[in-house]
Amino acid sequence: MSKTAIEIKDEDCSRCSVCYSVCPFDAIQRDKETYEVKIDIEKCQVCGICYSACPAGAIETAYYEIDSLLHYVQKEMKRRNTRNLILTCRGNTPSSCEIVDLLKDESITSFIPLRLPCLGRVSTDFFLKAFQMGANKIVAIQCEEDFCRSKRGSTVNTRRLLLAQAVLQQLGLGKDHLSVVETSNKVKYDTSKCVGCDKCVFICPYGAIEAESFATPKINFERCVGCGACALVCPHFAIELENAEYEPTSLYMRQILAKLKNKDTSPSILVLCCAWAEFPTLDAVNKDNLPQNVALIEIPCSKALDPMYVVEALCQGFNGVLAVVCSEKDCKLEKGRETVERNAEVLQKALQKLELADRFELFESSPRHVDTFNKKLAEFVRMISCRTEAKPVHA
Repeated sequence: MSKTAIEIKDEDCSRCSVCYSVCPFDAIQRDKETYEVKIDIEKCQVCGICYSACPAGAIETAYYEIDSLLHYVQKEMKRRNTRNLILTCRGNTPSSCEIVDLLKDESITSFIPLRLPCLGRVSTDFFLKAFQMGANKIVAIQCEEDFCRSKRGSTVNTRRLLLAQAVLQQLGLGKDHLSVVETSNKVKYDTSKCVGCDKCVFICPYGAIEAESFATPKINFERCVGCGACALVCPHFAIELENAEYEPTSLYMRQILAKLKNKDTSPSILVLCCAWAEFPTLDAVNKDNLPQNVALIEIPCSKALDPMYVVEALCQGFNGVLAVVCSEKDCKLEKGRETVERNAEVLQKALQKLELADRFELFESSPRHVDTFNKKLAEFVRMISCRTEAKPVHA
C-alpha cells in the first residue's frame, strides 16, 4: 500500500475541528460525539489547506511542508542574491515561472520563484518567518477567487495575507512589503485568424463562447476558466491557451528530443503531465532531476492535451509517450470530460493506423498516493525498452 500524502496524527490532534471546517472537498470526516477527525484520502485533493490551518500541527503532508519551503527560500536568497519572494499558483503561472509581466506594478526585477499547487496551503507563519529570515518583499500571485482550482484556496490565502499585514504593521513594516496579485489563466483569441466555423462555441463546456451573426464568435472572458478545450478544436489556431500555445510547445518538444538523442540515452520517453496529477516530478523539471532518458512537458489540464503532441512526438523519434492525467472525479475543471475521452479515442485510432499504438499510454494519477507516478514511469520505461529492442520505432 502506497504512502498517503496527507495524514492526521491523532495523538497531537486537539479536536478543534478547524481542518473539518476549511476542507473544500469534504474529505475530512468528524465524529459527532468525540470530534475525532479522519481524512477520506480518496476525496482528498492534496490542496494543503487543512495542513496550513491546523493550529496544533497535527497534520503531516508529503509535499511543500513549511520547513522545507523556508529552507528553499533561505538557500535561494544566497544563490540568487535577492530577498524578493514571489509565490505563484499552478492555476495561473507557467512551469517556467515567466511572470515578469504580472510584476510590472510591483517594481521587482529579481526574485525567488516559489510555485505551489495552491496558495491556500501557505500559513501566516510562513510569511512571518520568511521576513524574519531576511525577506524584503513578498508577492503572492493567486487565482481569482471564482477560478481557484481548490475552491477556497484564494479566499483562505487572502485572509492570511491580511492577518500577516496587520502583524507586520505592528512591527513597523508597511503593507507594500506583502502584497497580492490576482490573475487567472485564459485563452488568447486572434480574430484575424478566425474563419467563423463555431467549433469553439459547441465545444466550450462553460458557455464562455457565444456565436455571433455574420461575425466571429465572442469570448466572455469572465466565464473562461482556461481549460483549453476550444483551443484543441480551432483549425487555424485563432484560439490558444495562454502559456500552452501549440507552436512553442512543439518547438520545445523537438529541442528536448535533440538533447536526449545527444545524450545517447535509450529509450527516449516523453511525459505529458497534467499540472494537478503529479507534484514532485513536475517540480523536478526545472531542477534537472529527471531520469536522463525522460523529458516532461506540463499541460494545464487533460482537456488541453492535444493528440497532435503525441503523434508528433512519436513520429519525430520519441520511443514512447506517457500521458498522465487526473481521473474524472479528481479533475479540477470538472466540465467537459467527454472532450478528453473523445480525443483519446481518436488518438488511439490514429496511432493504430501508424502502428504506434503500443508506444503510447494514458495513465490516471493523483498526488494523494506518494510515488505512484514514479512506479508507473519506471514500469513504462521498461515496457518501451523491451518493445524498442523488439521493433525499432520509425521516425
